Amino acid sequence: MKLPNTDHSFRAFGALGSNEAAQITYKQWLLRQARIVLIISLVLATLMRVLAGQAFIPSFLFCLCISICCSSLIQTMSYGATWLINRWRGPEAEQASWPGWPLMLVCLIVGSTLGYGLGNELGRWLTGIESVGILRAGPKQGLSMVLLSLLPGLAVTYFFVNRTRLQAAQVQAQTAQRQAAEHQLRLLESQLEPHMLFNTLANLRVLIALDPQRAQAMLDQLIAFLRATLTASRASTHSLREEFARLQDYLALMQIRMGARLRPSLDLPADLSELQMPPLLLQALVENAIKHGLEPSIEGGELHISARLQGQGDAAQLLLEVRDGGVGLASRSPSSAGTGFGLHQVRERLQTQFGPAASFQLTPRSDGQSGSLASIRMPIQTTTPARPA
Repeated sequence: MKLPNTDHSFRAFGALGSNEAAQITYKQWLLRQARIVLIISLVLATLMRVLAGQAFIPSFLFCLCISICCSSLIQTMSYGATWLINRWRGPEAEQASWPGWPLMLVCLIVGSTLGYGLGNELGRWLTGIESVGILRAGPKQGLSMVLLSLLPGLAVTYFFVNRTRLQAAQVQAQTAQRQAAEHQLRLLESQLEPHMLFNTLANLRVLIALDPQRAQAMLDQLIAFLRATLTASRASTHSLREEFARLQDYLALMQIRMGARLRPSLDLPADLSELQMPPLLLQALVENAIKHGLEPSIEGGELHISARLQGQGDAAQLLLEVRDGGVGLASRSPSSAGTGFGLHQVRERLQTQFGPAASFQLTPRSDGQSGSLASIRMPIQTTTPARPA
């Protein structure tokens, strides 16, 4: 049985926040209620022992009776007030989660007064402690009794109301931050698509002047490539299998222009094929390797794209690498360096989606061969994360 998200009277004595109340079971809520009532009773019984010299156990039972009666009446009245407010507003209006401070103060005063009187009589019957009730006490003594019973409930209610508001503000701030990051990510993705298309059309323009027949074949391949790629890129993530399939389409497109100068190979282990990644992420690295590494080289070279796991257990990460046998970073001329837009987008997308948990590096190859190595390390994703429309 789940405890419904009802009102601050439950939260005040049960230490429930707005999200907690929707998840906590009735048994858990009852245990929290009991803990707070016991703490209040222990504090009051200790004061009676120290200030009045009364026996601790009878004093504790006496205070416990009053605390239980006050708590029960305050919660019942607060719940009823909240229910009446929501009934008056109607089902279409925003539902109140508590009655608000004016009505809550009324609930606290009335509930504490009646609860003290009822608990006082019950405590006298159980413990034999003679205590003048509110109705039999004088005005000053009666007022002090009401205040004594009112202060614990007021203090606890104030504490948990403020805590709930703080939790709500934190949730709202986190939601706004997440939505801003998602909008930024979509903007980066939307910028990358025309960048990729521009690079491909620039290659096609060069080929039209050199070899019209191959340009026609490249145009046909481009149409098929765009049909598959632009549809897939609308998702927030897709599988490594789909990313590598799009890379195969793109490399087939580039081989029409470069011929034997481009020697690609792809290495995707079967057990990693369904892991998720942002779309077109490797595409930008492959474009960069071809444009700035392989095309300036007369012989061209190999282009190796791979995926593997690095690390173990919770520390494991997905490692994606694009290794080319081109001219290398040190040999790139300023005229062929480009704007770095694609690599900038890769860094920004990783930072926006994963923060410090992901990284990107572009370095010379460490095996003594010419060329460069682009490496992406990112958290392992097995499912597609939800994104708002």
